[in-house]
Amino acid sequence: MKEDNMEDWFAEQQEGCWDLAEPKTGHKERFMAKMGQKIEKKEQKKVINLHFWWKPFAVAASILFIVMLSLTRNTGATSKELAAVSPKMEETQDFFSAAIANELFEIKERRTPENKKLIDDALNQLNILETDYTKLKKDLVKSGDDKRVIYAMITNFQTRIDLLRDVMTQLDDTEQLNTQKDEKQIF
Repeated sequence: MKEDNMEDWFAEQQEGCWDLAEPKTGHKERFMAKMGQKIEKKEQKKVINLHFWWKPFAVAASILFIVMLSLTRNTGATSKELAAVSPKMEETQDFFSAAIANELFEIKERRTPENKKLIDDALNQLNILETDYTKLKKDLVKSGDDKRVIYAMITNFQTRIDLLRDVMTQLDDTEQLNTQKDEKQIF
C-alpha cells in the first residue's frame, strides 16, 4: 500500500473505531494504587522464592560437605593416625596433641625481639619432628600396626613436648636474668 492509500483507509474505514473518550476522574490515582499493589505482590513473591531456594542450597552444601569428608578419609589410606590403632592410643594422641598445642601457644605468646632466634630455632626443630611423624604415619599403614612404629610415634610426641618445655625453661631463665636488680644497675 502506498502512503496515500493508508491515510485514506484510516480516514474512511476506521473512523469510528478509535476510543477517544476521556478516562473517569481519579483514574490516575486508582491506576497508581493498583500498580503499587502489584509491586508489593511481586516483592512478596521474591521473598517467597528466596525462602524456597535456601533449602536446595542447604541440601547441596550438605552433600558437598559429605563428599569432601569422604574424600579426605579416603586419602587417609596412605597414612594412619595413632588414634586409629585403639581407643587408648586415641586418648594418648589427644593428650599429646593438646599438650603440644598448649606449649606452642605459650611460646608464641612470649616471643620478643630478644628471644626471637631461640623460638624460631625451636619451631624449626618442631617442624622436623612433625615431618618425621608424617613418615611414621605412613610406616604404620605399611607395617600393619607394628608396636615398634607405635612406640616411635609416641616417642616423637614426647620429644616434641620435651623440646617445647626446654624452650619454656630457657625463656623463663632469660626473663629472670633480665629482671634481676644487679643487672639493671650500672656501676
